[in-house]
Amino acid sequence: MAKQTIAIASDLSGFPLKEAVVEYLKGRDDVNVIDFGIESKDAPKPYTVQAPKVARAIQTGEADKGILICGTGQGMAIIANKFKGVYAVVADTVFAGERGKIINNANVLTMGGWITAPFVGTQIVEAWLNIGFTEKMEFKKDFLTDNFNLVREIEGENFK
Repeated sequence: MAKQTIAIASDLSGFPLKEAVVEYLKGRDDVNVIDFGIESKDAPKPYTVQAPKVARAIQTGEADKGILICGTGQGMAIIANKFKGVYAVVADTVFAGERGKIINNANVLTMGGWITAPFVGTQIVEAWLNIGFTEKMEFKKDFLTDNFNLVREIEGENFK
């Protein structure tokens, strides 16, 4: 199986969780990591600066998937979803992370450093990375695929 490239970034609020997730990802043999920072608590950057780095990496094909971490995950998701071809979901549980991929075919996972402990965050990432679109919901595969295609149509109409 080919390695997938995961781009990751955080703001100051998400920095401790990002560092734990990067350490987890670097321990996997099936992942390459592009870390867009922040690099330290002494060099903060806002979510409005960080999220576009990951979104653009997905758009250009530099990365296959992305992970964005701020205080709640919500700001990162809002920014990431402004980019065509980026489908970001906020997850604060393993179930939500997994379902974000199964149901919505999310290629970006966002989390909140104020909400999610590093141990749980790495479990969310693991669940999201280890599941495929429609997996465990094969009985709804056509429905889910049709709806993802509709999302892409809506995207095409609204991202000119």
